[in-house]
Amino acid sequence: MPWTNRGAYLMVGIYFRNATAPANFNAALCTSATAPTVDHNTLSELTEIAAGNGYTAGGQSVARSASGFDVYTEDDTNDRALVQMVDMVWTASGGPIPASGNGARYMALVDDNATAGSRQITGVFDLTSDRTVSDTQALTIQNAEFRASTV
Repeated sequence: MPWTNRGAYLMVGIYFRNATAPANFNAALCTSATAPTVDHNTLSELTEIAAGNGYTAGGQSVARSASGFDVYTEDDTNDRALVQMVDMVWTASGGPIPASGNGARYMALVDDNATAGSRQITGVFDLTSDRTVSDTQALTIQNAEFRASTV
């Protein structure tokens, strides 16, 4: 995908209308129970994986800065700009991630609203299959990328 309509709306609002940007983002893992579409707006519309064993409900914080988005590029050859998130890593401790239920199929980038279910979805990345991580193992998502094309 990765952009949602809400994510594009928020981006242009922040840039053109000086809307309030979130202090940080969160990367939340979701199951395949609901396949995300560009029309999903909040985390409550998806099914987050069960918390515990190294995964916190609402996801892992991602700084809205060069330390959270370490690649920032203008690409004149392909007529686009892009930004990539730092690698997201969840390490299972005391049992598997998720603690119960179905594995993670999607990673949603959401804002930092205090109520996790009300967090607005900027974009969603498909992990291509359900992912479960055994105790002491890590789930790493590398180079999650947002592109803005001029063509």
